[in-house]
Amino acid sequence: MIVVLTGGTGGAKLVDGLAQVVPQQELAIIVNTGDDLKWWGLSVSPDIDSIVYVLAGLLSKERGWGFKGDTFFCLQTMAELREQAWFKVGDRDLAIHLLRSKLLAEGRTLTEATREICSRLGVQARVLPMSNCRIETRIETAIGELSFEEYFVKRRYQDKVLSVRFAGAQDAEPASGVLDAILSADAVIVAPSNPVTSIGPILAVPKIRQALRDTSAQIVAVSPIIGEAAVSGPAADLMESQGLPISIAGVAQAYEDFLDVLVVDAADEEAGRHLERSGLRVHCCNTIMRTDDDKANLAKEVLAQIAVPAGSGQS
Repeated sequence: MIVVLTGGTGGAKLVDGLAQVVPQQELAIIVNTGDDLKWWGLSVSPDIDSIVYVLAGLLSKERGWGFKGDTFFCLQTMAELREQAWFKVGDRDLAIHLLRSKLLAEGRTLTEATREICSRLGVQARVLPMSNCRIETRIETAIGELSFEEYFVKRRYQDKVLSVRFAGAQDAEPASGVLDAILSADAVIVAPSNPVTSIGPILAVPKIRQALRDTSAQIVAVSPIIGEAAVSGPAADLMESQGLPISIAGVAQAYEDFLDVLVVDAADEEAGRHLERSGLRVHCCNTIMRTDDDKANLAKEVLAQIAVPAGSGQS
C-alpha cells in the first residue's frame, strides 16, 4: 500500500498522477482537515473534497477545486440575500456538503462520512481524514487571527503572517486507520503541499509524526518550493513565519526527523547537491504539473525513488 499525506491543489495534482499509474485500491490518502469550516450551517472539508473529486474524475481542472462544469446559482442567490458569499461553493459541490452534514448529524464520524461519499462516487482508494476531532488552522496576522480560509480565500493571503497554530490538535486523536496505514505502508509519500498549513496540521496530530518515524516504509517528499519561491500559493510566507528557509532546505528541515528522499525540481539541482551533504537523498526532475502527463510522470519519478536503496546518492 502507498500512503500519501496531502492537502491543497499541489497534493490533489500528485494524487491524480498516482491514480493514473497505480490502481486506486493501492492508495491510502491521509488528508488535512485543518481547513475545514462551517459554511451556511454545513460541514465543508475542502481538501478531502478535492481528493475525492479528483479520484472520481469530477475535479474542475480549470479551477483546481470543486466539481467540473459546476454552476453557482445558489451562491449568487445567497449573495442577493445579503449572506456571506466569499467562499465559492458550487451547486453540485453543495450537494456533497449537504450529504456530509446529514451523515454527521446522524452520528457518523468524518471518516465514516468520507467513506460513504467515496463509495457513492465510485472512489476505490482509502481517503482518510487526519482526525475526526475538530482541528482548526489559525493564522495570526497584523489585523488579528484568521481561520485559514479567511486568510487564504477571503483575503487572498495578502496579510503578513506572524504565526500559525493548530487549535485543538494537542488533544486530538488520529482518525481510525491513519496510524495503521502509516505503519503497514510499503511507501509513504508527502505530496508537494504547503509544509506549514497543509502537511503541518497532519503532523500536529499526536502520534502521527511518531508513526512516520517508526514505519519501516521509505518516506519520499516532493518539494512545493523551487528556488526561493512557492510553486503556488502562500507557502513561502508561511514557511518564513515558522523560521524555515524558503528553499528545498526549508522543506527538508520541516520533515527532517522522518524523511528519506526529497524530490525537487531540476532547477534546484545545485541546491540539491548541497543538501545531500547532510545525508538526505535528493532526486531532481520536473515537478511542475500543468498537464495530465506531467502529473503521471512526476508520480512515476516519485515511485521510482521508493525502490532505490538508501545512500545511493543523487539521481
